[in-house]
Amino acid sequence: MALFYILVFPGFLFLIGFALAGEWLDRKLHALMQNRIGPPWFQPLADIIKLSAKEDTVPNGADRTIFKLMPMLALTATVVAVLYVPLWSKNALNSFPGDLIVVLYLLTIPTLTFFLGGWFSRSIYSLIGAARALTQLFAYEIPLLLSVLAPAMLANSWSISEISAFYAQRWYLTPVNIIGFVVAMVALLGKLERVPFDIPEAETEIVAGSFTEYSGRLLGLFRLCVDVEMIVGASLIAAIFLPFGLGAPAWLAFILYLVKVEGLIFLISFMRTIMARLRIDQMVDFCWKILAPVAFVQLVLNLVLKGVVQ
Repeated sequence: MALFYILVFPGFLFLIGFALAGEWLDRKLHALMQNRIGPPWFQPLADIIKLSAKEDTVPNGADRTIFKLMPMLALTATVVAVLYVPLWSKNALNSFPGDLIVVLYLLTIPTLTFFLGGWFSRSIYSLIGAARALTQLFAYEIPLLLSVLAPAMLANSWSISEISAFYAQRWYLTPVNIIGFVVAMVALLGKLERVPFDIPEAETEIVAGSFTEYSGRLLGLFRLCVDVEMIVGASLIAAIFLPFGLGAPAWLAFILYLVKVEGLIFLISFMRTIMARLRIDQMVDFCWKILAPVAFVQLVLNLVLKGVVQ
């Protein structure tokens, strides 16, 4: 059963299918908001199949080992992260005290692989994209940590399952974390490198950034990683900030989980549709001068409320 959970449901196969569906929904919503038709439902799967059939090329001068290893490491980290997030029940598959920190760490690994993969590609476009990806990581990671720290502190736990159970039982405290929810959604945009934070990829400036020299199955793995990271990130935000439905009958809880994640994907599509790309210095200034202080306000608010409740 452990292998079934990891490889089939809710592990690898379920995540891949849901991630491809999430990518289609994101692209379709983005197209409709721009008065376009958008891709057919099978387009993400067709893209992966097409990439899998192409040759993997390694540029001259690149470190072959790191170049080929990074996509696999990125996808592995994101798939493992979902095992610690409660999806439609109050308990995750592998819950333990402190798993919130582990999930945040695992979701950081893909960005580091983007950096290493681009850096060791030895392409000027990849080097610029890699440097931007690492710079952006230092910008949004602190606001993201602060945004989830506040609900965890009020729940008096570092376990995602315990945090979800706490707010599921005390639903009236959920609106208190609205500031943290907004900060987490903006930080997730940065983690996914979506507009207005698509600076590391910036197609009109540096081709595809860190992924410029990647092709074939390796590029397909990176694309799958980004899609899975979107699902895992949305699942984490839903578990902490939108815990309603946990503990309901399994079929109902699962439907509510899908609705919550798809609703968050809609917000991602909406935000990237109405915004334009920022410069890297503007992104750093925004995260450190606005996003981090706002997240700190949520932390102080929860600290005061914790004293009142106790």
